[in-house]
Amino acid sequence: MKICVVTGSRAEFDLLKNLIVELKSDNFFKVKLIVTGAHLSSYFGKTINYIKNKTKVDKIIDISIKNDDIKNIANSFSLGVKKFSSTFEKIKPDAILILGDRYEIFTCAISACFNRIPIIHLHGGERTEGLIDENIRHSITKLSHIHFVSTKEYKNRVIQLGENKKLVFNVGSLGVESIKKIKLIKKSKLEKNLNVKFKNKIALISYHPETLEKTRGQRNFKNFLNAISKLKNYTLVFTMPNADFGYKYIVKKLNNFTKKNKNSILIKSLGHDQYFSLCRHINLMIGNSSSGIIEIPSFKKPTINIGKRQNGRLKPTSVIDSSHNSKEILNKITLATSNRFLKKIKSMSNPYYQSNTSKKIKNILKKIELKNLIFKKFVDIKQ
Repeated sequence: MKICVVTGSRAEFDLLKNLIVELKSDNFFKVKLIVTGAHLSSYFGKTINYIKNKTKVDKIIDISIKNDDIKNIANSFSLGVKKFSSTFEKIKPDAILILGDRYEIFTCAISACFNRIPIIHLHGGERTEGLIDENIRHSITKLSHIHFVSTKEYKNRVIQLGENKKLVFNVGSLGVESIKKIKLIKKSKLEKNLNVKFKNKIALISYHPETLEKTRGQRNFKNFLNAISKLKNYTLVFTMPNADFGYKYIVKKLNNFTKKNKNSILIKSLGHDQYFSLCRHINLMIGNSSSGIIEIPSFKKPTINIGKRQNGRLKPTSVIDSSHNSKEILNKITLATSNRFLKKIKSMSNPYYQSNTSKKIKNILKKIELKNLIFKKFVDIKQ
């Protein structure tokens, strides 16, 4: 089976990495890795070089991510559809494998549909009501033929969208699985690698644009930073936002913030090894990233989930929701770091975890006949 695996962002590749290794270890599969999107941007750390150190890159598709306004993103979208279509005509894969909900992945799915190529989709069925990604994710689900989801709730939602339940598989999260496979880095080495000296408390901060907020987004982020500025007894480790509408405003503000606040640092790209190693040492995560909901709970660490971006996701007990109100954020941080709350989450289990996720996906794919999958039927739910 010749499979094209497509990756467009740093976080997404690290989720796919173990699955790529698993597929390549089996002679049943011929894997072609296509790299696109923010991987090619120096603004986001040019993570194409990180990927090349991990595995072979078979094709690079540059869709010219240069700005964060609608006009430029629309241009990138049209380039993606055109270039992926041309690539698929040349490679002629038996299937493509994609993860998530980003617009560059959507262009890939549309191109595969035009070329009558079966689509394998990971992490469908999830809800993020504060994002345009919600619409894109469900659209990709409807274009796809084989679905690997991370929880029973998400499996039911994909089936609710009219997909064949025999082709929807609950296998857990690839990101949570990868935590078990990584050799974590010691705190002293992390400090050296990142050129930072950690204080007694560490906050990992990951904040992305709320792409459905047309008017309040910038004001919300100012309130958020105002709260974070009060954490003088923390080392504040900021990660870069995704390449979504409005990301440049956030990066500009973060650069100004880290210049003024010497207890803070902005990192373009950590990579999974350093990211998960850092997660072991933090006191809490703050922001609106899916990682705070899906992966951080495996470390028994609290997450302060800000705003509407992740509304609708299944949230473990370690996640505390907050508005963008500065006072509320600080109150929730106090709650999250209290002995009572830390004791509460110490024995929690992560609902996104299943063992051997990558191997399960591989074994399922080996049993599926791809030949007639493109002739999809909408499956109605019996009332």
